[in-house]
Amino acid sequence: MAQPGRVLIIAGSDSGGGAGIQADIKTVTALAGYAATVITALTVQDTRDVYAVHEVPADIVRQQIDVVLADIGADCIKTGMLHRKEVIEAVADALADKAADISLVADPVMVAKGGARLLDPSTIEVLKTRLVARATVLTPNIPEAEVLTGMTIRNVDEMVEAAHALVALGPHAVLVKGGHLTGDTLSDVLLSDGEVEVLSGPRIDTRHTHGTGCTLASAIATGIAQGRGISASVRMAREYVVKAIRMAPGIGSGHGPLNHAHTVSGG
Repeated sequence: MAQPGRVLIIAGSDSGGGAGIQADIKTVTALAGYAATVITALTVQDTRDVYAVHEVPADIVRQQIDVVLADIGADCIKTGMLHRKEVIEAVADALADKAADISLVADPVMVAKGGARLLDPSTIEVLKTRLVARATVLTPNIPEAEVLTGMTIRNVDEMVEAAHALVALGPHAVLVKGGHLTGDTLSDVLLSDGEVEVLSGPRIDTRHTHGTGCTLASAIATGIAQGRGISASVRMAREYVVKAIRMAPGIGSGHGPLNHAHTVSGG
């Protein structure tokens, strides 16, 4: 029997189930992969807000990585919420020691949905040098790409410029997500091996978009873990997310979750 593709997810927990570790596990499982997890923080949240964060000590984060890799292993690693310098350093050290040859999909969770920065400048610098530079695929949204590059991004051409600037930081490939731009068409820009792909589709008018970034990155990681190339993994992941948004269950009074299970529910 073929291996399903092992994805080790390093991220925070979302008590509402729409984003974070919960969305990651649902995504990997729905795409026939195997999900293992390293929890970096416990958040108290629903579809409306984040009310509290309980931090996991950096040494416990490191131990989770070490024991999972030693026993189960991984075909791809996905990182999400790494909100403290000590945690970023612990993750980067563990990856350097235990997973130097394993692909990494890094979702640089740096800016809250309302626009507030989640990381201070010194922590952002550590993220850039220790994790962004190590990534196989980096998946920033526009506000995150702006923080990482210092650019202002107002259109697809500037997304392409930002992608080139981000690749210069060290990652093999960059997917700049264009959901924060306005207009009826939503475009993402993938830069991989020097080739630019602009992936576009109609914008979906909905408030049920909680966890789209987590979901997309985990879907890309699953594709890579299963042996797909970067472009094929990105295209598969975008199709999965679009369908998950279109089939969202309509739960919650804020930004509702996606339907991660559409692949196994006859959708």
